[in-house]
Amino acid sequence: MNAPEPEQAPPPAFDRARLLAWLANRGVAHVTHDHPAVFRVEEGLELKAAMPGAHTKNLFLKDKKGRLWLVSAHQDTEIDLKALPRVIRADRLSFGNESLMWETLGVRPGSVTALGLINDPDHRVTFVLDRALWEADIVNFHPLANTATTSLPQAAFRAVLRALGRSPIVVDFPRLSVLTDATI
Repeated sequence: MNAPEPEQAPPPAFDRARLLAWLANRGVAHVTHDHPAVFRVEEGLELKAAMPGAHTKNLFLKDKKGRLWLVSAHQDTEIDLKALPRVIRADRLSFGNESLMWETLGVRPGSVTALGLINDPDHRVTFVLDRALWEADIVNFHPLANTATTSLPQAAFRAVLRALGRSPIVVDFPRLSVLTDATI
């Protein structure tokens, strides 16, 4: 007799195809580049060299009180996970598990992206954005799958955040401070 399968969260409302259709239906300027799967920043450096804009690293975190956090930063930004909680008013941070990531953002490890916020209509995940990305002309994120990169001009990225009802906590990571005049 086979053991029952562990319970899985239902599939997310949005996958790559539905996300890209959502962007197109709203007239959000974007370009998506297909490429082999990339799991870590270092793996995609050659691929990214040909794509303009700021490339990202994204961390799905959980704090000691169970609050969820998505940190999107420039690929070269150093993130001090011991100092960050003080800046964003969180408790000790650790990485969130795969099932929680799937449940809230609809992505698997290696595909974490700010665009996953589309699968979090209840705003369970607090969005933290690197000032370097906030000020970049073009930002690049996985479109819910690590086999592609979607480039968004800054105005388009902010339009996405507005449509999702998201106002990120913008952090100047080198100074470890919150940018207080960051409005969508």
